[in-house]
Amino acid sequence: MSTFAAITSAQHPSAVFAADKICWRVDDKLILDSLTFEIKPQEFVGVIGPNGAGKSSLLRCLYGLNKLTGGTLNFDGESVTNFTRREIAQKIAVVVQEPPTHFDMNVSDVVAMGLIPHQSLLAFSTEVDQLSIENAIDMVELKDKHNAAFNTLSGGEKQRVMVARAIVQKPQVLILDEPTNHLDIQHQIEILQLVKKMKVTVILSIHDLNIAAAFCDRLILMNKGTIVADGSCDDVLTKSNLKNIFQIEATIDQHPFHSGQRITYDLTGGKENEI
Repeated sequence: MSTFAAITSAQHPSAVFAADKICWRVDDKLILDSLTFEIKPQEFVGVIGPNGAGKSSLLRCLYGLNKLTGGTLNFDGESVTNFTRREIAQKIAVVVQEPPTHFDMNVSDVVAMGLIPHQSLLAFSTEVDQLSIENAIDMVELKDKHNAAFNTLSGGEKQRVMVARAIVQKPQVLILDEPTNHLDIQHQIEILQLVKKMKVTVILSIHDLNIAAAFCDRLILMNKGTIVADGSCDDVLTKSNLKNIFQIEATIDQHPFHSGQRITYDLTGGKENEI
């Protein structure tokens, strides 16, 4: 019996992911150093930090691309090493930072790839599957692109196709690595609103701290491969952390359009009198 078949909904632990002192090393370089945290069902968790902090490396460990070199990582109460790649894909959908460029397929075919983890070998898509594909494409506002060649799309359109593929996959967990990098501000907001409505556990790395404050229930702040802070946006996005970790001066107040924080950066670097 597969691991997933053995786990019933009544047996699910309170944490989707439970990491205990996890490490990831490449040759002699320690990339992730003793990270300990838990992520609960349907949390919307942002992983933030400066470039090189280890955000993408951590996400790759969560979905099994990076193999841990230390510590333990459990998914649904079981070690991630107990799951096959197919079992992980049945539960976890991933949208990476850079949309792939090698798909010689149209948009509908790329989105249909989200069905693969749930299909038996040589299975054909059903009418229900096709409707799911069409709905997902419409949800990311690419209704007129169903038959367009994926490689002809802009970077932002490709990223939205990958989100549609994740929607079709019907995951328990959605992991996104800088999903808004190629999107204009309208589609940044719309995609994250759409992700929020999926009612799944979401873990994403993100650079825009104001966007993070608007959408995330919780933030994990990383620097140099370690976790510096882990908690609510109010607890993590402090003037002290912005100065010490991001090397910026800023003021923080309540956003005028939602109850979260608004961060206003000092673009002069404290040298306004020198301009």
